[in-house]
Amino acid sequence: MADSVYISKNLDEQQLQFMKLLEAYEVLYFNMQNIEQQIGKSFNNLNEILENLVDKELLIRLERSKYAVNNYSNTNVLATFISKNSSIAYWSALHYHNLTERFPNILFVKTTQRKRDTQILGTTVKFITVKNYKNIGIQHIGYGADSFKITDVEMTLIDCFDQPRYAGDFEDLIKAFVSAKLTNSKLVAYAKAYNNIAVTKRLGFLAEHFRAEQLKSFIKFAKSKVNKKYSLIDAGGLEQGEFVSQWKLRLNVSYDNLKAMAQNTY
Repeated sequence: MADSVYISKNLDEQQLQFMKLLEAYEVLYFNMQNIEQQIGKSFNNLNEILENLVDKELLIRLERSKYAVNNYSNTNVLATFISKNSSIAYWSALHYHNLTERFPNILFVKTTQRKRDTQILGTTVKFITVKNYKNIGIQHIGYGADSFKITDVEMTLIDCFDQPRYAGDFEDLIKAFVSAKLTNSKLVAYAKAYNNIAVTKRLGFLAEHFRAEQLKSFIKFAKSKVNKKYSLIDAGGLEQGEFVSQWKLRLNVSYDNLKAMAQNTY
């Protein structure tokens, strides 16, 4: 807080007017740079008004120049609001889509913007920066201001196999892939965009063994991308296990264990 800002003991007329305008225009969160345009009124001392309202706990400061009203608590909305080109993703999206029973203690957000992790309403938000070509497969949840973007099921799974460290554990991923309702065309499109051959091979192998009837088109596509280099089925595991020449994969998690994981679905 700037030293020159005066903090009043009680709400003054302008502070009260500002809060009434937020309510009238149904503003749940805002950027200081454009809030006056949103509510149709300019204030000579906007910074002082905002500092007072934060001090009186009527507003929450999300980060510099960005605020939310104190009774609004949708962290998914607020986390994507403070980061451009962002969406709820990875483990958080897995949980939202009911593909894991394990609740993440961190809110994972995929974004094209470099951004430091932060805290929103007591929740740790981790921002994972990706290239523009990976910022796809997004759907909108909710309506109006109370809405946010999240990766769809197919994109969520590809993201998680691409960055398993943000996805809980490997067993959860296997369960999720086997139990999810998946569309061949989306899997193919997203795999093409990612152009991660190791991920495509892993998903193709799993699809062939556990989703062969439903994912024929994707399996055909994945086989066309198999290269000469062996990849681990579990990217975070040890260099060990059986080699599967058809898919150029090394099963550092045995097929029997994969099968057991697949059968223990949610």
